[in-house]
Amino acid sequence: MQSKLPIVATSIFSKMTGLANQYAAINLSQGFPEFDTPELLKSKLAYYSSEGFNQYSPSVGIKPLQLQIGELVKRRYHTKIDAEQMVTITSGATEALFVAIQAIIHPGDEVIVFDPAYDSYQPAIELAGGKAVHVATHAPDYAINWSQVHQLMSEKTRAIVINTPHNPSAKTLKLADLTQLKKLVMQYELYLISDEVYEHITFDNQPHLSVLRDPELLSRSFVVSSFGKTFHCTGWKMGYCIAPTHLTDEFRKIHQYVTFSSFTPAQLALTDMLAEQGQHVDELAQFYQIKRDCLIDALSTSRFRVLPSEGTYFLLLDYSEISSLDDVAFCEYLVKEVGIAAIPLSVFYAQGSSDKVIRLCFAKKTATLLIAAEKLCQL
Repeated sequence: MQSKLPIVATSIFSKMTGLANQYAAINLSQGFPEFDTPELLKSKLAYYSSEGFNQYSPSVGIKPLQLQIGELVKRRYHTKIDAEQMVTITSGATEALFVAIQAIIHPGDEVIVFDPAYDSYQPAIELAGGKAVHVATHAPDYAINWSQVHQLMSEKTRAIVINTPHNPSAKTLKLADLTQLKKLVMQYELYLISDEVYEHITFDNQPHLSVLRDPELLSRSFVVSSFGKTFHCTGWKMGYCIAPTHLTDEFRKIHQYVTFSSFTPAQLALTDMLAEQGQHVDELAQFYQIKRDCLIDALSTSRFRVLPSEGTYFLLLDYSEISSLDDVAFCEYLVKEVGIAAIPLSVFYAQGSSDKVIRLCFAKKTATLLIAAEKLCQL
């Protein structure tokens, strides 16, 4: 049988987590929290499940959750949306990204993707018959060369995918970036897929510049969010997509044939969480900034060069003063010999990268971070 994704193999996340388990290493590779989901959310999930709310929900999501998301958008981004018409609940953000790409990409279309990039973008584009056109950014600042992006525009260019705060670089797009982005979108009549799953995790009092803040950009955009990242419940696979009605209509046509609907008790629990403990969202940035700063301080005597982390729960380390190994080999050395599992940055590039940079996840307990840092400081 001819594969539709011939170059796709086991993901680096599965590989490193497998090695971490094999060598009993501290797993700072895969991006999931070590701590638990909020008590209210867990108790609400148990309540609704035990009370019999276990059948299909409406394909687009339950209305109370849509309305709570609308209130969240209004409070955080000062934007009023028609939640029933614009919000679709999905089985995780990755499903939302996949469906958005399938909704707008046709065979022969090109999509601009910025490397290092989340690994689901390209397969989704290729399954739609499109081509991912990669624009590489590099350490230490991972800045986008917008002149290069302009030069890549053609009659085949259909869409741009952005991710802010950015995984894996931990950078955020600035106002100047969004200004350039908007020029491109409007000039070439592009669609925009904005991956904003870490939207509530930005540091040093810097706001998240969501596409939802700009009506013109939003008119051509799918904005994807993740409850899993916000409420420490990545295993629930709950997310949502916000898009204008004409794009939402196309999105929902495909969504109904991918998952049809998402986990009903979780939707009800998330509705109550947003209504009763909305402050959790507002406190998330400070919660993770404390963890970021803890890890940075603990690494201050190491030979690693710590790169700026402006958002997400990731920290990049330049190890060029420690080893001449490429980043994949260095990460294998770390897990086998040092007892730390990390992620090499080169795997997020279509053409690879020679930057000697690894990614750590600091969504862990303080004790875990301190033990890991002690091991890394010995190198």
